[in-house]
Amino acid sequence: MTTTFITGANKSLGYETARRLIEAGHTVLVGARDPQRGQSAADALGARFVRIDVTDDASVAAAAEDIEAREGGIDVLINNAGTFGPHIPADQLTAADATTVLDVNVVGIVRVTNAFLPLLRKSANPVIVNVSSGMGSFALTHDPERAEGRNLAPLYTASKAAVTMLTTQYAKSWPDMKVNAADPGYTATDFNGHSGPQTVTEGTDAIVELATIGADGPTGTFRDRHGVLAW
Repeated sequence: MTTTFITGANKSLGYETARRLIEAGHTVLVGARDPQRGQSAADALGARFVRIDVTDDASVAAAAEDIEAREGGIDVLINNAGTFGPHIPADQLTAADATTVLDVNVVGIVRVTNAFLPLLRKSANPVIVNVSSGMGSFALTHDPERAEGRNLAPLYTASKAAVTMLTTQYAKSWPDMKVNAADPGYTATDFNGHSGPQTVTEGTDAIVELATIGADGPTGTFRDRHGVLAW
């Protein structure tokens, strides 16, 4: 039985990823910051809720300890929790705004991954999936034909570029693990006021694919539901 832990799994992409992986036979642990929303999501899915705030060292450590005590370890870690940041012009963004976005989207992945490495190393096929974005791709954001090239979000895009690079560096650092980045694509979520043309199911295709790869699967890749992306 594959045990999978997902951060930010109480709604949108995280929730749909959890639903699909449970359907595929995974034992899923629903990670969320809000206890009420997290427990409600877990109850609806038939999963176990584990409280985690990816911006808080103590919360992350407590989550890892809880899972070690209950499940013993995990096979798959999906770093899904993220924030878009304020929807304001670039000249109004502050250092505090940048700190908030980077702490969730980048530092949060480092914080969670480091805490969960001992749990992953108990698996015969440890897998990490970092939810990145084509908005962090140099190639895609310079393509006027794509949504990524027509939308401005300085802090979010910078954070997701960092997530993709962090993924490739982790993959090189840990050849015994599969570490990949997934781009959900322009999906209807709270981030964009549900304006994206893709459903959450389509948006989780790449995440689910990378979460279910075998021991001979890829590592250090960045892909969406259509394949490997340039970045």
